[in-house]
Amino acid sequence: MARPAAEPAAPVDPAGPAGPGAAGILRLLGPLPGRLELTTRVAAAAALTVLVTSLYGTPEAAISAYLVFFLNRADRTSSVVMSIGALVLISLVIGLVLLVAMASIDWPLWRVMWMTVLSAGLLFLTSASKLRPVGAILAMIVGFGLDQLGLAPVGEAATRALLYAWLMVAIPIGANVAINLLMAPSPRRLAGRRLAAGLRLAADELRAPASTAPALQACLREGLEPVAGWLKLARLEGSVTPADAAALHQVLASTTTILLAAQLAGREPAARLPAAIAAALADSLEAMAAMLHAGGYPVEIEPPLAPAAVAGLPPLARAVAVELQQAMVGFAAPAPMPVPTTAAEGGSKAGAGSARKGGFLLPDAFTNPVHVRYALKTTAAAMFCYLLYAQLDWPGIHTCFITCYVVSLGTTAETVEKLTLRIAGCAVGAVFGTAALVFVTPALTSIGGLIALVFAGAWLSAWVAEGSPRIAYAGFQIAFAFFLCVLQGAAPGFDLTIARDRVIGILVGNLAVYLVFTRLWPVSIAASIDAALDELWRQWERLLGGAGPEPRGAVVAGLLARQGQLGEHIALARYEPAGIRPASAWLAERRLALARAEAVAGPLALLAVRWPGDAGAVERLRRAAGHSRGAPPLEAGATTMASGARSDDGLRASLLALIDQRLTAVAPAPAPDDPRESPIHAPT
Repeated sequence: MARPAAEPAAPVDPAGPAGPGAAGILRLLGPLPGRLELTTRVAAAAALTVLVTSLYGTPEAAISAYLVFFLNRADRTSSVVMSIGALVLISLVIGLVLLVAMASIDWPLWRVMWMTVLSAGLLFLTSASKLRPVGAILAMIVGFGLDQLGLAPVGEAATRALLYAWLMVAIPIGANVAINLLMAPSPRRLAGRRLAAGLRLAADELRAPASTAPALQACLREGLEPVAGWLKLARLEGSVTPADAAALHQVLASTTTILLAAQLAGREPAARLPAAIAAALADSLEAMAAMLHAGGYPVEIEPPLAPAAVAGLPPLARAVAVELQQAMVGFAAPAPMPVPTTAAEGGSKAGAGSARKGGFLLPDAFTNPVHVRYALKTTAAAMFCYLLYAQLDWPGIHTCFITCYVVSLGTTAETVEKLTLRIAGCAVGAVFGTAALVFVTPALTSIGGLIALVFAGAWLSAWVAEGSPRIAYAGFQIAFAFFLCVLQGAAPGFDLTIARDRVIGILVGNLAVYLVFTRLWPVSIAASIDAALDELWRQWERLLGGAGPEPRGAVVAGLLARQGQLGEHIALARYEPAGIRPASAWLAERRLALARAEAVAGPLALLAVRWPGDAGAVERLRRAAGHSRGAPPLEAGATTMASGARSDDGLRASLLALIDQRLTAVAPAPAPDDPRESPIHAPT
């Protein structure tokens, strides 16, 4: 399902902001860790859904199979919990629809009014609450259920229509739970695999500096971010003990530190390690990775380097070697929190307070008009499509109504940027679906053949959808169009008219959403960029002050992921229509601010891990943030280290000097021509 207004964008992708070319698309379609496993699970759940809908003859099997794509996550716990939660919510919503139906089934005007009101309410919650993963699906089910009431007479037929609406969602949920319990990996296993992959990347970078730079950067930005969530889920399902969970959180922190140090060794010539030292460290890292991949974690690790081997290195290389060795020796042993000064403690309390979990609604649920506007815009597009096919008496294009809930996005930039992917995905799915109707379906003689066809189509679609965010939307649209073409009833069907009408409906729905979201209350992504940048500096300040009980290395992993998300937001701004698009100078300033944050992130993170509350690190942070519009109010002297807490001052000085060097190197780039001059809004 498309992201609502308040949901964060996906991490930045190496394909670049302008969109991948032919070579880039092939690269994005390549294998990724866990992609084959997740793709196979999605295809199996979709095939099982079609088997059940065919056996019982429930309508709208295509939508049921398509819903599977939104109910799967990398681990089994998230997938099962989300599926069960969605079933409970949908049951409650169907009960609400039944009550509404009793009062409106004989009055078409009242039925349309209730469709509008309930749709807007659920979409508001989609944008302004924790209902966002399934809220749009609920709104679609409500609309579909009330629409079916208009086709059925009073009494038992209307009740049966609502039951079918419930089954349309309950069947894929049941199939998804069964497949995930049988095939999906545990969150504990996923966390171990991801951490092991990070250690192997660090080992490769030490052996051959700069050889794995893109993969290592991607791992730092987005690869380690899910691990903390997986560990919490592992606690929830009882697959780890509290002691193991604490140790694994420290493993995440240590792995982040190791990756940062390895990246520094590969990026900075002055930080390069001699071959013998690098090989010793890399061998130890690979042995540790093997333990993590096998399901355990290493403890009581012997130092791979003797003190004499490190003593003769240049200052920056010695800093890298010392960081690596200390992170490895204390790999799974949570270190005690250093004691900062009183001012730093105040920052810690502030940081802890800001990290408290909120309630069901977002803090700005009733103050930010974006949530209400998102609900009204999506509802307006959907109701326009509903009235269109109702007035034209063309029920075959009813998919335009469903499409509005599937593809609605929060900001204009996202809407325009994803439009090409949606249209391209629809075309590809329609071609595959039509080809299957012409060449494959006539040869099918049993339900088994149809299931095999659905599995193949779902697998290809899921391979695209579960990959890079640069092409994921296309995968979802391929699946939608393909299912609507080939699933025409409880048995194999090959009516090309049905396929044609459904594809036309998809295109009409896409066009309606595009026009509404770019013309009515268009939402620029600029405001979220400034808010994210401001919060990024504040979180770095809290980290440097030693805030929070969580291991600092784990906090760094989250901060690096947020920097990737910020880069994606800035890249999306170029797709906005001329009326709301930020000026070139504005975008150049934000790119420069992000460049400064990325330039100092690695050394600052190493300083935060070893010397929390260091005044020199905080001063560098102020210098980097001071060049950014909307910089946080960092008060001079607010965070200082307690006297006597500093050790290895030469290593610290090397890292501070590196930050100074990088800040000097990050210079403002000349702003390009103002994109407002170009009339082309959509990417090419």
